[in-house]
Amino acid sequence: MSLHDIPLRTLGGEPTSLADHRGKAVLIVNVASKCGSTPQYAALEEMHKTYADRGFTVVGVPCNQFGGQEPGTAEEIETFCSTTYGVTFPMLEKTDVNGEGRHPLYAELTRTADAAGEAGDIAWNFEKFLVSPQGEVVARFRTRTTPDDPAVVSAVEAQLPA
Repeated sequence: MSLHDIPLRTLGGEPTSLADHRGKAVLIVNVASKCGSTPQYAALEEMHKTYADRGFTVVGVPCNQFGGQEPGTAEEIETFCSTTYGVTFPMLEKTDVNGEGRHPLYAELTRTADAAGEAGDIAWNFEKFLVSPQGEVVARFRTRTTPDDPAVVSAVEAQLPA
């Protein structure tokens, strides 16, 4: 199954899929509102705005599996993201990224190794997966690699279709 074909739901509960972003470079990030890395939302939004007109989007995936750092309802998450960080990029429903209930999207994403050659479970909030316009996972960045890190920026720029 292609990443584009995996059924997803928006933060508002509407059916969606990555097919909505076919032909774009996509940075998928598991996010949380009460994490030490939460300020990465600002850089993610900046990257989304900078490259949106060149065929790029960020997709946020709230997850409460790491220290209970995303306890909110969909409405609380949406309000927090929009009022605190001005988030305009698409957000999916709260999702399990590890374990027995791991979402099929993350079953596919976690097959990809990071720069150190490590694949497998998500280690913490704000791990990032870069998906090519063709729907292939081309890079994985761990939590400490911020969205404005030169490695992330150059990887995104290399995938821009326009």
